Amino acid sequence: MQTLEHDSTAVACVSADSETPNGSYEAVRFNAVRHGILCKLAVLAHEDHAEFDDLLAALIEEHRPAGITERHLIDELATIIWRKRRVLLAEGAKINEGLKNTLRSPKTVIPAAAPFQSDLSGEHVDLPNLLNATTERIAERRQEADVDLAATRKAAAILAKGGPNAYDKARRALIPDSRDWWDIQVDEEEYPATAEGLAGFIRESLEPVCAGIAQQVQHAAAIKAQILGEGLRPHLLENLSRYETHLDRKFERTLAMILKLKDLRGA
Repeated sequence: MQTLEHDSTAVACVSADSETPNGSYEAVRFNAVRHGILCKLAVLAHEDHAEFDDLLAALIEEHRPAGITERHLIDELATIIWRKRRVLLAEGAKINEGLKNTLRSPKTVIPAAAPFQSDLSGEHVDLPNLLNATTERIAERRQEADVDLAATRKAAAILAKGGPNAYDKARRALIPDSRDWWDIQVDEEEYPATAEGLAGFIRESLEPVCAGIAQQVQHAAAIKAQILGEGLRPHLLENLSRYETHLDRKFERTLAMILKLKDLRGA
């Protein structure tokens, strides 16, 4: 199996077997950090060398290697942990890529989230906004959508009833955002500023949009789950998973060797 980087079999060139008189590794641990060959090879140019130094220093402080062999194994532990960090970064990048591609397809994602809702579509929805919305914000948006839809249907009922000033009454019944949308349609001469024109706008554009948004907000939890599920694409993470398993086994073997050497030294 091809991995993200080749394992190195080089040994560390400096031992960290000496302690200060007070029994602490503080005075020597960073000398060990600077000189390990594995350490130099493990950290790439664009990565945080200081973060790796802290990791290696903590492992040295914990295991206190005596001699070049134990020090080499500590270096090996640090590089394994560092590589596992890369695996998690790569996994996150793959998932983000999948989410980005999924967000480009609202017309297929949203209907799939609630397949038995025939009137649920992917029209007029901001998927990133929906995905990032909190539970409280979704509840607020659902209330706003219900108010918008009710106002739209009230305006349609006023126009259907007719009578003097039906156009003005219906226009005032709309919420401000819908009213502004209507005024833009009139300015662009999409519809005439008449009762018939407003009725056509409500029937053809406004009410379908309001009903669609209300449905989308109602099924927001299912839509979010659908987006995350389609964006995960586990088949693309299979190689990363196998590599992580390889690192776990390598970590276990290396740690077992360290503990065995310490037991032999103690005996």
